[in-house]
Amino acid sequence: MPRIDVSRYPPAIRELLSPPRVAELGPGRPNQGAFEQLRGLSRDSMAPAAPLADPLMADACIAGLWLYHDFLDRSHSLSQEIETTTGSYWHGIMHRREPDASNAKYWFRRVGQHPVFAELCDSARCLAVETGADGAAAFLTTQQNWDPFAMIDLVERARTGAQPEHVALCERVQQSEWDLLFAFCYRSAVGK
Repeated sequence: MPRIDVSRYPPAIRELLSPPRVAELGPGRPNQGAFEQLRGLSRDSMAPAAPLADPLMADACIAGLWLYHDFLDRSHSLSQEIETTTGSYWHGIMHRREPDASNAKYWFRRVGQHPVFAELCDSARCLAVETGADGAAAFLTTQQNWDPFAMIDLVERARTGAQPEHVALCERVQQSEWDLLFAFCYRSAVGK
């Protein structure tokens, strides 16, 4: 699956998304080279020339960008202050990467059904078919609805070495999830 088109974002966001990064299934290592730029983000960074349609979604974008660069603690602080299903979604992803599977499941229960789930389900299915997913990952090839709990379990098995052959697939699905959720947040923030 192709990555998101970063050209639609303002310069401050484009710079943070270039070059593309693929997050590890675990916490990763904070990208210190992006720290100052991340620290300078504000709601105005999302739409420098227009008023925001949804300031909380701009906050969600910022939480997502800190997560993108593996600053899990900062992403966590921001996402837990966003008391929406989308804030809970970022919070759940952060705990899945931490790794804290039970806490991730708690936050995904708070998410319920999210608007990005349908597209994520399709994306994950395509990625799974493309890579010939089998075993514990085979559900991705036939799923009709996104199951964030099954993804948490799959990531745990891959990350802990029980099924290391699924690490690359999980990383690609996780990246697709980040791309879709960030794009959703950005569109909602700026009203497009």
